[in-house]
Amino acid sequence: MPRNVTLFTGQWADLPLSELAAKTSEWGFDGLELACWGDHFEVDKALSSDSYVREKRDLLESHNLGCWSISNHLVGQAVADPIDARHQAILDPRIWGDGDPEGVRQRAAQEMKDTASAAKLFGVDVVNGFTGSPIWHKLYFFPPTSSDEIDAGYAEFGQRWTPILDHFQAQGVKFGLEVHPTEIAYDIITFGRALEAVDGHPAFGINFDPSHLVHQFLDPVELINAFPDRIFHAHVKDSKLQLTGRNSILSSHLDFGDHRRGWDFVSPGHGDVEWDPIIRALNRLGYDGPLSIEWEDSGMDREFGARESLAEVRRFDFPSSDIVFDEAFAD
Repeated sequence: MPRNVTLFTGQWADLPLSELAAKTSEWGFDGLELACWGDHFEVDKALSSDSYVREKRDLLESHNLGCWSISNHLVGQAVADPIDARHQAILDPRIWGDGDPEGVRQRAAQEMKDTASAAKLFGVDVVNGFTGSPIWHKLYFFPPTSSDEIDAGYAEFGQRWTPILDHFQAQGVKFGLEVHPTEIAYDIITFGRALEAVDGHPAFGINFDPSHLVHQFLDPVELINAFPDRIFHAHVKDSKLQLTGRNSILSSHLDFGDHRRGWDFVSPGHGDVEWDPIIRALNRLGYDGPLSIEWEDSGMDREFGARESLAEVRRFDFPSSDIVFDEAFAD
């Protein structure tokens, strides 16, 4: 049967979860992928209160909604990044603390371990998120950047994330990295290097999101084909190239929504992602998890967009075949 369709709540964290749950239930979603910010899923409260996770489940169930994953992108970003003032804007004050970079990274690492523990209590076995990267800012290789510097960056990522992943594995929870510019892995080659850096850790995989691939001129299906056993979760999100000869895929330091950008996020079905081959690839590997809409489109009302996106996913998702279509002709 068709996969469950959820809404990732990260872009809706300005709304109380009670309000968002009521809306998404009315719109026809099967569930929510809860973000660990706003009041949607608070890791510290999940671990300190015996009733917290039950109250969250009761709220979702009262609206006939399920939850199969939670996501902690903002804290994960701080684990391996060079920390600067931008991180203060995305982190809870208890994680930011006095802003000392190494202290921030250590508190973020502990929070990611706690997220795995909270996920287990909540009854989900996938946490999605970011990792940060010690070397993203060295992308262009100028001033001249040696291979040794890049190797050291992957080694640092492995040192910081392996203990976190060990804790995930002990909790029976997997971590899905959203392969994404600014992370340790942003394409197929770099995910392979990241996987090597954590010695193929069984708890480390992919939150598949094609919107971050197509504007890099990558074929999202190739990521699935390259790592079929590492697809832990799937986002439905779209992006659109807007190259005019005056801009580039580097975005020109322009805000999302600016028509001069070389690409932008758009509501699913309005961009360059081809969904039919993606669904076929997910079917080949037997992915039966949710399709989670991460909705971002600066030019569209988000409630209209959420409803339209749900209809779009219902339209393009289809189950795999359980027969060989020409077996009737076999001897």
